[in-house]
Amino acid sequence: MGNFRTMLLPLLFVLLCAVAGGRGEAVAPGGWTPIPNIQAPHVTEIANFALVEYDKRNGANLKLEKVIRGETQVVAGTNYRLVLATKEGSSSATKNYEAVVWEKPWEHFKNLTSFEAVQG
Repeated sequence: MGNFRTMLLPLLFVLLCAVAGGRGEAVAPGGWTPIPNIQAPHVTEIANFALVEYDKRNGANLKLEKVIRGETQVVAGTNYRLVLATKEGSSSATKNYEAVVWEKPWEHFKNLTSFEAVQG
């Protein structure tokens, strides 16, 4: 049985890299992968969830201007690390934040795990 596991683990690693890469490039398990289409509806849904959660926790009134960039990480679900351009209330000034949202869609679960101001 031990020999079978020894042969199976490298094969599983190669398959995981091939599937996770999707573009022919290897991706380390647990590593961050750029989101190819940051304008996808689901990315916008995750970004809006992050803002609503932040607003509830902090009494803020942030509005999403756009998603600047994003990455995903496969965990027990998916982590989304997004840089968001926002405006507060009726202000015309834009401020950027990095939000991390953990999602497990099969459980209808989302959690804002981090929300920090970033420069630029």
